[in-house]
Amino acid sequence: MGVMPINSLILTMSIPMMLSMMIQALYNIVDSIFVARISENALTAVSLAFPVQALIIGIAVGTGVGINALLSKSLGERDFEKVNKSAVNGLFLSWLSALLFFVAGLLFSEIYFKTQTGISEIIGYGRDYLSIVCIFSFAVFSQITFERLLSSTGKTFYTMISQMTGALVNIALDPIFIFGLFGVPKMGVKGAAIATIIGECCASLVALLFNLKVNKEIRFSFKKFRPDGKIIKSIYAVGIPSILMQCVGSFMIYGVNRILILFTSTANAVFGVFFRLQSFIFMPVFGMNSAIIPIIAFNYGARHRERIIKTIKLSVMYAACIMAVGLLLFQLIPHKMLLLFNATPEMLEIGVTAFRIMSTIYIFAGFCIVCISVMQAMGNAVQGLVVVSARQILVLLPAAWLLSLTGSLDAVWLAFPIAEVVSLVASIFFIRRLFATKLKQL
Repeated sequence: MGVMPINSLILTMSIPMMLSMMIQALYNIVDSIFVARISENALTAVSLAFPVQALIIGIAVGTGVGINALLSKSLGERDFEKVNKSAVNGLFLSWLSALLFFVAGLLFSEIYFKTQTGISEIIGYGRDYLSIVCIFSFAVFSQITFERLLSSTGKTFYTMISQMTGALVNIALDPIFIFGLFGVPKMGVKGAAIATIIGECCASLVALLFNLKVNKEIRFSFKKFRPDGKIIKSIYAVGIPSILMQCVGSFMIYGVNRILILFTSTANAVFGVFFRLQSFIFMPVFGMNSAIIPIIAFNYGARHRERIIKTIKLSVMYAACIMAVGLLLFQLIPHKMLLLFNATPEMLEIGVTAFRIMSTIYIFAGFCIVCISVMQAMGNAVQGLVVVSARQILVLLPAAWLLSLTGSLDAVWLAFPIAEVVSLVASIFFIRRLFATKLKQL
């Protein structure tokens, strides 16, 4: 990471991550496509569960980002004892987080849905789906942590293999468990959740094997393990802002769902479909960012200023290109995308307009995502949190609520481009400040 040409390094590390995360997004889409064949209420239930799923993944990824940044920086400084301690303490934190969701899944799944809707069928579907996802969340926490350990040492190809394994297992099991094929009992929405968990278990086992066999830079063992306060603090110094960003995102989705359901539950189904399809566009950018965080962190530790600047410039260019493709898809073929989810005429009428409005400034979003990752990699994750909070809580939710008072559902969707403009302005301000205060010092 300190000597390879930057463009080659970004592509070598990013492409496997991008492909694997696109596949991961694909199996979330496939989940919803199969669930939509049950009924629109089943699709709505899964859509309403999305904020909690996003929170689980966000905490896992946020902790992983902290592990990633600390571990890569320690490698750049050649502090191998700290590398190993970072890995072991990171695993401990991820499993502790999974325990909290285990308890939440047992006690609060039905209560969560009752705060959003009074439709008993949606509550029943949602409770069945969410309780399984939460109780067995140790699978996704293990998967993401083991994959982050691989990516922090540049072994993103193996991360791609583990994610592909989980995705293919999930996609294969979805129709079998949901519709009861090959003698398996028909489980409906529960089947979708079980297929997801089994896929995550398979992926985590594959990632663990790769860490044990090929990740020679890390030697982790829990023999005589004691939590290290300094290491945990360092992990969370970067990780907590990232986790809070995801908490903010989950709260935003929950809040928007509460606003949309006042119009019709079909709007919630549209919103859920949009986020799943959007993830297929955003995931390649997130995959690239997963690769550039250790690149920037390593070169920041090694004080290679020009390599950091070139990494940022190339990442922004690639992100803009990816988001431009997404913009074209959502503008030109929204109806075809909705029909994948067995859309009713009402869902098509609402969804086509929603898709086109919410995707209008995708290219700006790509720039903002890269800026936030740069802030995380260089120890300024709090600034990234400010950008996300300003976009989703201080602007998007109030704007969506105020626009809902017009009585027009179409007006509510305008809150998304409004919030993205604010995010763009904040990102430019903080990235300029970062250049002036940290990069010029190297």
